[in-house]
Amino acid sequence: MKLATIISAALCTALATTAVISQSAHAHRVWLKPSTTVVSGDDEWITFDAAIANGIFNPDHYAYPLERLTAIGPDGQAVALENSAKLRYRSVFDLHLQQQGTYRVFNASRSIVARWVDAEGERHYWPGRGKTGTLAQFKQQVPSDAKELQVSDVARRMETFVTLGAPNDTAITPSGQGLELNALTHPNDLYVDESAPMQLLIDGQPAVGAKVTLVRQGERYRDSNIATQLTADDNGQIELQFTQPGMYWFEAEYEDQQAKAPAQTRRGSYVAVFEVLPL
Repeated sequence: MKLATIISAALCTALATTAVISQSAHAHRVWLKPSTTVVSGDDEWITFDAAIANGIFNPDHYAYPLERLTAIGPDGQAVALENSAKLRYRSVFDLHLQQQGTYRVFNASRSIVARWVDAEGERHYWPGRGKTGTLAQFKQQVPSDAKELQVSDVARRMETFVTLGAPNDTAITPSGQGLELNALTHPNDLYVDESAPMQLLIDGQPAVGAKVTLVRQGERYRDSNIATQLTADDNGQIELQFTQPGMYWFEAEYEDQQAKAPAQTRRGSYVAVFEVLPL
């Protein structure tokens, strides 16, 4: 199965979870955290935690639905998640790395979302909690004469990357769908005190003005929430700087009015976990 086919399938199957994630992500943080991101040898295992939580890397709210995750290997082929389990506050699984290169584990989804007011003044939200909306469903289920109708095209992506041996780019190539990272610096080649330029894309084009938040692990044990805030430039680029090693939670948000009808607004959210190593 080719990479483009796998990504397309993942976009479709992930729709069943979009509303769950979207409803939770506004109040909580979603993350997919590997135990490590770079290993060596001919054959290795990496274990992962996935959760929607109040704090970064502290599972305390909801276990992420693992059936919506897809893993891609260094050759662009699907890789199975093994030893999976859904616990009370987090989900866990292992990835068996048997090929040299970089793997991507991700969830990507897209949905049409609508809000309006009916003749009695009651507000409606479609497609509703736990559901997603396609264009065909929108045409069938949203009243054509809805008042104060607001329609958005919402794309979401969560992912992380791990590498066995030397990194490669096959699995991390952008799909051209939704808000994505174009890794100008390989995500498994991040080091303290080294500049790491990155680019954000929305449907394959520079996500100009995308807002980025970067938070280092250990947030729970700090007196204040120290987060780095960045804004993508006219090329959709940002430059990451790391002063300490560790796991980092990376979030990007984007919105414009370049949506395709019936949507008026296009929105994208992107979350990744990076590991930064000491020199």
